[in-house]
Amino acid sequence: MSALPVIAVFDVGKTNKKIFLFNEQYAIVEERSVQFPETTDEDGDPCEDIDQLTDWVKESLRGFDALRDFEVKAINFSAYGASFVHLDARGKPLLPLYNYLKPYPENLQRQFYDAYGGETEMSMHTASPVLGSLNSGMQLYRLKQEREAIFDKIDCSLHLPQYLSFLASGAKYSDITSIGCHTLLWDFSQHRYHQWVYREGIIGKLAPIFPSDETIRLAGNGAERMAGIGLHDSSAALIPYLAAFEEPFILVSTGTWCISLNPFNPSRPNAEELKQDCLCYLAYTGKNVKASRLFAGYEHEQQVKKLAEYFHVAPHYYETVFYDRSLVAALGKRLPSIEKIRKESDAQAGASAFGERALSSFNSYEEAYHQLMVDIVRQQVASTKLIMPDAPVKRIFVDGGFSRNTLFMHLLSQSFPGIEVYAAAVPQATAIGAALAIHQRWPGKQIPANIIELKLYPKF
Repeated sequence: MSALPVIAVFDVGKTNKKIFLFNEQYAIVEERSVQFPETTDEDGDPCEDIDQLTDWVKESLRGFDALRDFEVKAINFSAYGASFVHLDARGKPLLPLYNYLKPYPENLQRQFYDAYGGETEMSMHTASPVLGSLNSGMQLYRLKQEREAIFDKIDCSLHLPQYLSFLASGAKYSDITSIGCHTLLWDFSQHRYHQWVYREGIIGKLAPIFPSDETIRLAGNGAERMAGIGLHDSSAALIPYLAAFEEPFILVSTGTWCISLNPFNPSRPNAEELKQDCLCYLAYTGKNVKASRLFAGYEHEQQVKKLAEYFHVAPHYYETVFYDRSLVAALGKRLPSIEKIRKESDAQAGASAFGERALSSFNSYEEAYHQLMVDIVRQQVASTKLIMPDAPVKRIFVDGGFSRNTLFMHLLSQSFPGIEVYAAAVPQATAIGAALAIHQRWPGKQIPANIIELKLYPKF
């Protein structure tokens, strides 16, 4: 019996590192998952263990040649963004893989923006809110300013997805989806690197840009195999939807971050929108994608822990709570709305109003959890509306964790009366997106029509 041809995708998240094998119809035929404990950088801040991650990728790549039931014809990679791997002249990591949440020195940040026109002007051109280390270009700027001797030893700095691809091919390339995700590196008004990248000599540390839908032929494995150069995970998650739908839509990709993506709105955010965490991504095709972000998944995680402790229930008790329309209506009459707790202009900034509510005001866990979701969805609506005015849509797709939350989905659907709101299920959307990015190279057949499962939520 001949081996089944497959594409392997490494999907590297902050917590879970996964490998998927997809057949030519993009069905998962094998899945592996690992977790690694974090290490610390020279300042004691937590960060990814780049050595352990590297060893795992290399060992997994070698293991593909020993597979009997599958023939790996192609490989691609998706990973979280805003993270650089700095290589020395031998291609070895020279520094830790710094965490994008690592605190950024205020004086250095002020120095940078003072030198390049101020926060508003820089953010407008780069479509990037001021986010400290989460602006990955600022990580390079910091190394040059604070550790110039080490900076000079950097031969090439690769975003994490492209480093993973480098481990397979030995080729050093940059990818537009990694460059175009709130990095401060890309000038969206000029569609090229921003001038500061040249003035500071950062350009000399960046690899040439390679098309996201092209592949590199891998040598020395005794079989015909190709590799993509990897994609930023949020951009990869959008690809299955772009492949399946032509009419304008918004994708709300939910997880720790809830990211609203409008691939039909290429406009850059204005100064007010930037303050509300609105930005632009670059799709794998190079087109602008207007987006907005909300830390709602993280807030949900923290608040359900508090609810579980207060009401003496299991941490995941919220999974047993289903949407109760009458309870939502009663809470709306009995408790103050978000507008009465804080200014309306702050509705989508920071955490929701729930953290300011007294848990003693609720008669049950169910009441409290319904109110939590009301407050989170009110924020989500405000965030999503930021990317709608210049490109009206008829459908909103929600994927990720909140797509399986009936409260979130019902409340969101009711908040957009003129728009169809769907819970969308794409098994491992990020990994499938990375596979679809190089679809024309492998397998080159028609994309199956059943990749996405949809559930329409009613307006009641």
